[in-house]
Amino acid sequence: MSERDLLRVVITGHVDHGKSTLVGRLFHETGSLPEGKMEAIKVMCEKRGMPFEWAFLMDAFQSERDQGITIDTSQIWFKSAKRDYVIIDAPGHREFIKNMITGAASADAALMLIDASHGIQQQTKVHAFLLSLLGIKQIAVLVNKMDQANYSEALFNEIKKEYIEYLTSVGITPDYFIPVSAREGDNLIGKSPNMPWYSGPSVIGALDHFQGAAKLGELPLRLPIQDVYKFDDRRILAGRILSGHLKVGDRLLFSPSNKTAKVVSIENWPGPGTNQAEAGQSVGITLDEQLFIERGEIASHETQSPIETNVFEARIFWLGHSPLKAGDIYQQRIQNGESRVLIHTIKHVYDSHDLTPKKKAMVERNEIAEVIIRAPHMLALDDVKLHPRMGRFVLSDGANIVAGGAINMDGYPDQRPAVTIKSSNITAVQHRVSGEARIIRNAHKGGVLWFTGLSGAGKSTIAMAVEQELFRKNYQTYVLDGDNVRHGLNSNLSFSPEDRAENIRRVGEVAALFADAGLIAITAFISPYRADRHRARAAAKENFHEIYIKAPLAVCEQRDPKGLYKKARQGKIHDFTGIDAPYEEPENAELVVDTEKLSIEDSITKVVEYVRARFHHA
Repeated sequence: MSERDLLRVVITGHVDHGKSTLVGRLFHETGSLPEGKMEAIKVMCEKRGMPFEWAFLMDAFQSERDQGITIDTSQIWFKSAKRDYVIIDAPGHREFIKNMITGAASADAALMLIDASHGIQQQTKVHAFLLSLLGIKQIAVLVNKMDQANYSEALFNEIKKEYIEYLTSVGITPDYFIPVSAREGDNLIGKSPNMPWYSGPSVIGALDHFQGAAKLGELPLRLPIQDVYKFDDRRILAGRILSGHLKVGDRLLFSPSNKTAKVVSIENWPGPGTNQAEAGQSVGITLDEQLFIERGEIASHETQSPIETNVFEARIFWLGHSPLKAGDIYQQRIQNGESRVLIHTIKHVYDSHDLTPKKKAMVERNEIAEVIIRAPHMLALDDVKLHPRMGRFVLSDGANIVAGGAINMDGYPDQRPAVTIKSSNITAVQHRVSGEARIIRNAHKGGVLWFTGLSGAGKSTIAMAVEQELFRKNYQTYVLDGDNVRHGLNSNLSFSPEDRAENIRRVGEVAALFADAGLIAITAFISPYRADRHRARAAAKENFHEIYIKAPLAVCEQRDPKGLYKKARQGKIHDFTGIDAPYEEPENAELVVDTEKLSIEDSITKVVEYVRARFHHA
């Protein structure tokens, strides 16, 4: 059976709810146990004078048998009539939550156990939250130990109703709710006569209905490069195809380097090469160009490439012994790629008891948090909702894994279009009028006054007034306003994160040309992403002046001069900055104008005085 017919299933649940018992019984019922395994466990039990437990078939460590809890993840192959499985038995005890994260990170589906007599526990909720964090969507909930609850339909329905309400709150829709007794074998392989009121599938039936690794073939091609080998005059790029299909003749894009080349051959080990390969296969490829490709780059087709960005939001589970703080730097690993990243912002920390989001300055061990992460260069990644495997990552402090996380790109643009140079065979033409001559003619330097801030902060109002005042003082100046530019230059752009980034890129280039011509270009744009403002600064170089028109969201929403916040709150406008799209405040703006504290007149004066001090030329 091929690799794509494999399903990886993680089994989670509160300690003592019967995970290992379930797995041991499943393996026995399907004839999947290694020869002699069960007999060896029975002999061990007899020697120790203890009763036989199905869980002992899974608990591999001596300390687990002594303590009666699973402390590591066990992965064992298992087979039904339909497909192969890897069952991942993840520990439920709070002390071993790190191992649970490790086990679940590679899973395609999950079985969640609840003890019918104990009901929903805190760890049951935490495990569901973690599955949501990791982007695992295929879930069956098993209400176990129904034999100890007299196979009560009413109790089963009560637990089902309560847990569905919680799962819905964390974005999970379970595929199945199944009443079982792992110890007695009820509803594991076939229908149990003890619960005639249940009409759904057995556990094996539910597993067989889940979509296996074959689904990965339907996703865009992702081939993380694991290593590069040199044979004679060939460079062979080796890796395991994470998703999609690959064939000889395909043109590949390597991210984040943005290099492209055509596949000449697909090598296979062992055996001869092939003309095509698919998800799950380890391959080596040669290209029609000798590109310098490094470990960690992601090969894809050009039309369905991963996102390139240096900033993203993530939901993480913190495992470090020391608290996580904004400003901390860690090593991030996504597939084979590693990069140093900075924890820029801690947005919310989820209370460990009721899992409600709270504002906190630090994230303690075993807490879940939403954070904004930045890297010093572009990363190649995918949103976990679109590609669960590529959307997961871990953080380490160099010696230990300190967090597992999932990537959320909602509100953040793919920066690839902004950093990709498509023009070629172009030579810059030198002007015959020097910059110094323009300064002498105008009696001031050229430059860009880049106004940034939330909608309603006062950018356009102040920009237009500053333009008028500077013009009155004989400065050559012009305002590039967001609404005005979208009527012409950028009329073909929408308000998606990518189009907003392109909107700012174009304005940044135009403003830089204005500054080069000796004018003072004033821009009035929200420009929410710091990376876009950095590109605008790079275009204008030393002529760029970032001016933060500052006002809190509550104040801007109260002003709401165009009624946009109201529409955003009503759901009529999506991806609106400050509501459901991020605004990244400037870190080192040349000038901050706080319009909550300053009047419009004082704000105008502050900008004009700034210009007079830095642009005037006697």
